[in-house]
Amino acid sequence: MTTTVPAWSAEVVAELPYPVVFATVSGAHLYGFASVDSDLDLRAAHVLPVAEVVGLHTGPSTLQTGGVRDGVELDVVSHDLHKFARLLNSRNGYVLEQLLSPLVVTTTSLHRDLVALAPSFVTSGHAHHYLGFATSQERLFARTGRLKAALYWLRVLLTGRHLMRTGELETDLGVLGAQVPYVPALIELKRSAEKAPFPAELLDRLYADAAALRAGLEEDRDASRLPARPAPSAVAELHDLVVAARLATV
Repeated sequence: MTTTVPAWSAEVVAELPYPVVFATVSGAHLYGFASVDSDLDLRAAHVLPVAEVVGLHTGPSTLQTGGVRDGVELDVVSHDLHKFARLLNSRNGYVLEQLLSPLVVTTTSLHRDLVALAPSFVTSGHAHHYLGFATSQERLFARTGRLKAALYWLRVLLTGRHLMRTGELETDLGVLGAQVPYVPALIELKRSAEKAPFPAELLDRLYADAAALRAGLEEDRDASRLPARPAPSAVAELHDLVVAARLATV
């Protein structure tokens, strides 16, 4: 992946009102088909102080901000560590991708501990996430006809299949899309314009390939050697990390 993260990204994260465990880049930049005018999607985890967890007035479990920096539209989302850990423990592909994103903006020792623990939370149940995400992108594509939705649709199916087969997370469509001959050309088209329409002459092939990939993902899920759920010892270790990080705010 050759995506360059803007140098000021860490400054944007530093403006969040709570200590940040990590921040990474998600979205089209992570998926390998960012356009010249793509938003920059920053995803993070923060730690609320104990007083804002156990008291009457609790802090935000999710922070969301936006804005524009150097002509780039920003979408910044951060979950409190407790919420992030619960999502990680619930076959949520979004947070797994955020945690393991190679496009790191801010990191800490806790981030590195979470990354080391992440393989223990990869399960065959993640196929449910990718199948559901594919359904939503298919509906979005049917409504808009946009190339972006088609690339998201293919990407989630290919990521899901790769995860079920190997236990490893690969999100870059430039890597995954080698199986679909026209994907490299679509990526180049998307890079030139965020709102480009999908080429009409490829429409039938897209629907046929997406249907085959979906069926393949279901088969890969059923044949996967991944565990159905994380081991209790891994969940206990994640629990301990959350508790230790919270108590460190006292």
